[in-house]
Amino acid sequence: MKKTLLFSLIALFFAACQSEPGGGLKETDLLSFGVPVTIMAPDSAVIKADDLGGGLIRDITIRGADNYNVQVFATQAETSDIARLKAEQLADVKSIRYFEQIISEEEDGFIYKMAIDSSNTSYGFRYIVLQGDLEITFQTGLLGTFSQEEVERMYQAVQQ
Repeated sequence: MKKTLLFSLIALFFAACQSEPGGGLKETDLLSFGVPVTIMAPDSAVIKADDLGGGLIRDITIRGADNYNVQVFATQAETSDIARLKAEQLADVKSIRYFEQIISEEEDGFIYKMAIDSSNTSYGFRYIVLQGDLEITFQTGLLGTFSQEEVERMYQAVQQ
């Protein structure tokens, strides 16, 4: 009886550990949508792709469970200077009326906070990848409000 209980507990432990690998995210290749990168996205994610500006910008939206909403923009790279590209993204974000602060910053991306007032805050991120002659920018979806935890999860999911 004790062995059966022990084996049952061990099996239950392993099942629990495997139920949410990567926070419920799976590897998702965006090549079929025109962008040669792989990210982590919910299994049930809905992916939509469009061309903007007469085909100059590839726009991909990935939406899924747990408020997962990532926007990807891919365009011809004008420079290979990742620091310059990130500085431009930082300037864009800081120019947003409700920008409040940078939460964390890395060489190729950052997480930031916006606040309309003390009770209405949202978080976002930008992450830049240079892939061949493409500049690929990942960010939170254009619609919605996101908690810091949700943004950190999405930010980690897109990192190359």
